[in-house]
Amino acid sequence: MTATLTSQPRKPKAAKRFRAFWRRWWHQLTAMRTALILLLALALAAIPGSTFPQRSISTVDVTAYFDEHPDLAPWLDRLWAFDVYTSPWFSAIYLLLMISLVGCIVPRLRVHWKALRAKVPDAPQRMSILPYHRVLDAGADANQTRARAVLKQRRWRTEVREHEDGTVVIAAEKGYLRETGNLLFHTSIIFVLVGVAAGSLMSWYGNRILSEDKAYCNNLQQYDEYGLGAWVDETDLPQFCVTLDEFDAEFTNGGPTAFDADVTYETTGDGGEVESGEYDLKVNHPLNIDGTNVFLIGHGYTAVVTYTDRYGQTQTLHQEFLSMDAALNSEGAFKFPDVNVDPATGAVDPDAEVGFDAILVPTFDDSTAMLLGSDPELNNPVLALTAYTGDLGLGDGLPESVYSINEDQIASGELEQVNDDVEVIGVGDAMTLPDGTTLTFDGVEQYAVLQVRHDPGGPVVLAGAVLLLLGLLPGLAVRRRRYWIRWNPDGTVETAGLNRNDFDGLDEECDELTAAIAPDYEPPGPSTDRSDQ
Repeated sequence: MTATLTSQPRKPKAAKRFRAFWRRWWHQLTAMRTALILLLALALAAIPGSTFPQRSISTVDVTAYFDEHPDLAPWLDRLWAFDVYTSPWFSAIYLLLMISLVGCIVPRLRVHWKALRAKVPDAPQRMSILPYHRVLDAGADANQTRARAVLKQRRWRTEVREHEDGTVVIAAEKGYLRETGNLLFHTSIIFVLVGVAAGSLMSWYGNRILSEDKAYCNNLQQYDEYGLGAWVDETDLPQFCVTLDEFDAEFTNGGPTAFDADVTYETTGDGGEVESGEYDLKVNHPLNIDGTNVFLIGHGYTAVVTYTDRYGQTQTLHQEFLSMDAALNSEGAFKFPDVNVDPATGAVDPDAEVGFDAILVPTFDDSTAMLLGSDPELNNPVLALTAYTGDLGLGDGLPESVYSINEDQIASGELEQVNDDVEVIGVGDAMTLPDGTTLTFDGVEQYAVLQVRHDPGGPVVLAGAVLLLLGLLPGLAVRRRRYWIRWNPDGTVETAGLNRNDFDGLDEECDELTAAIAPDYEPPGPSTDRSDQ
C-alpha cells in the first residue's frame, strides 16, 4: 500500500493577518465617507460644550451649576461635560478626523501630481464615439501651426503625435485646476483643525476694566476674567504693564463713533531689560507686546464717591459701573466694609458696614419722570442710590459680584435697607443716612475695557480660510475636458471633445476651438442631425 501525502494549506502568519487587518481598517478610516461621519460626530460632540458652562471660560458659572444641581453635576463632571473641548472623547474624534483627512488627501495628491506630469492621452481609434465629434472637408484650412498656437494661447496642455501611417494628432487637455481646488479645499480643513487645536491648547486671554490714570500688569490676579489653554501656565505669561493715560469717546446722535485710548506700556525682556513706549489704542488697532495683542473692546464710566462715617473718617472709592443699554445707563455698587471703626478703642462693629446699590445716569433729564437717560455723554450725570447697613458678607470668603449688593445678605436680614425711596444725587451732592453718615458724589471718570489675547492658532486658521477660498472657487467653476484634432492621410480633419465632468457648454467650446483652428468651418445649428457622428 502506498501512502499518499496531502499538503495542508499553511495558515497565514500573525504578521500577515495583522497587516491585512490594519490595511482594511486604514482604508475604512481614510475613506471620504468616514471623514464626513467624523465631521458630523465632532459637531454633535460640541453640543455639550455650548449647553453646559465650561471651566476654560468661566469657573464661576461652573461653580454656580454645581450649587444648582448638586446631584447631577458630579456625574456630568465625570463625563467631562464641563471640559468638553479637552475631554478624551472629544480629542479622540478630533484626532481621528485629522488622520482621516490626511489619509484622504495624501494619496490624491500623489495621483494628481502624476496626472499633471503625464502626457495627454492620444485620440481613440474611433473619434465618433466621443460626445463631441466633427469631420472637416479635405479642403479645410486646418493648419497645424495655427492649431498649436490657438491651444497654447487658451492655456491648453497639448501633445503632438505623428503616427507611422502619416496621421497627425494634437491632443489637448484643460481643467486640472479643478482637482487642485478640491485638494486645497480639503487641505484647508486640516489647517483649520490644527489652528483651532493649537488655539485651544496654547492660547490664553484676560479681560480688564481699566480707569484713567490706572495701571495693571499681566498676571492673573489683576484680570477681571481670564482663560488659559490646557498647555498654558501662569508662569508662561509675558511680563508687561499697561497704564491708561487718557480715554476719549466720541458720540453722534446718541451712538458711539470713535474710541481712543492713549496708553503707556512697559515690558521686561528675558534678560531683565525694561522697555517702555506709548501707543494710541483704538478699536481693531491692537497693541502688540511680545506676540500678545491688547485690544480695546469696550468703554464705560467710573463713579467716584466719598463716604464719611459717624466718626468723621472718610473713604474715597473709584467704582466701575457696567452699562445696561446703548445710552450707557449703568449699574454698580459701593461697598464700605471697614467703616464706623471707633478711633479711640479700635472696636469694629460688624453690623455697621455700609453698601449702596446704584444706577449711574450720564445725562439725567429732570424735566421728565424718567430716571434713565437717552444720551451716553456726560451732560448731567446723577446717581440713584439705595443704602444698606449691616453685614455685607465679605468675610465669608465666597466670591461675589463687585457690581451689586449680595442679595442673600438682604434676604437673610443681615443687611437692611435704610432709605425708603431711591435717592438721586448729582455731582457735588451728598446723600445723608439716618445715622448722620454721608455719601458724596465726587464725579465721573471714564474707563476702557481691554482684552489681552495670545492665540498662536490664529494665523493657522487664517491660512486655512485663505486656502478654503482659493480652493472653493476653481473647485466649483472649473471643468476638466479634453480636445483632439486629427489630420488623416486622406486629407480629412477630425475634431473631438470629451467632458470629464458635468459641463453643458462642451459643444460650444469645442466648436469655438474648431472655428479658430479652421477659419472656414461653420458650426452646425442647434437643429443639426448628428446621428451620423
